[in-house]
Amino acid sequence: MKDNICIVGLDERESNAIRERLDQHVIAHVTVPGILVKDGQLFVETSSKARTLPVSKLIYHGIYDDDLDFITGLAFWRGPSLPNARAMMDCRLKLPCLVRALEYSQFGGRRGFASPHMRYETQTEHVAKWGNWHCGENKERFLESWSGDDAAIIEPFYEGQAVRVVIIGDAYWQIRLEGQNWLKSIHDASADFIDIDSELLEDTRRVKKAFGLEIIANDYIVGADGSNHLLEVNHIPNVTRFPELWDAYCDFVVEWVNTPA
Repeated sequence: MKDNICIVGLDERESNAIRERLDQHVIAHVTVPGILVKDGQLFVETSSKARTLPVSKLIYHGIYDDDLDFITGLAFWRGPSLPNARAMMDCRLKLPCLVRALEYSQFGGRRGFASPHMRYETQTEHVAKWGNWHCGENKERFLESWSGDDAAIIEPFYEGQAVRVVIIGDAYWQIRLEGQNWLKSIHDASADFIDIDSELLEDTRRVKKAFGLEIIANDYIVGADGSNHLLEVNHIPNVTRFPELWDAYCDFVVEWVNTPA
């Protein structure tokens, strides 16, 4: 009997692209499915939710409001998941993830913090960031003072170029992030690949190793003076914006599935 492989978070077209390259039976869910961990075995509900099937390996590529419990369940399973479930637990909450990353990054710098409704006052431009989305949301640039309804980290606003260093297995790229205002993104039409900066690559590798991630994307600002500043760690980075990333991701997933655990 063939092993069951589960893919969670990719849309149907993307899951099918991977399914076609695998000999194993694939269970695919766009959103987080129900799971059961019993006697060291992971069971995942089928699309009909009428039954569950045992799963030998699980690929997860998504971020949802309520997925932390799902990731925790995978960690209790201790079976092969991609990314590593314990690493995902350490990264899913954005603020604690950044705290951990600052221990390993050469370009971390200092951050401030404001509890809900506490007023942060400054004479220079800063950025407040809150919440647990890694999608460019919940950020506000301010001068003089700021307060909000949520706990937030406060960091200086750095003038410069926003870039992303992506590592999938042993392959790597650097991408220039773009946007119509100070918020830059990989999704902007003018975002594109640029030459890799060896220092940023080494920094990203260091953070990747510390978390135990197989795939990572670190966002940095390269200041006008040439200084580097880590902004964010993405444990589930976008892999569909560029064909090069998608092809490398599919190759990595297929190799990971076919490698004995």
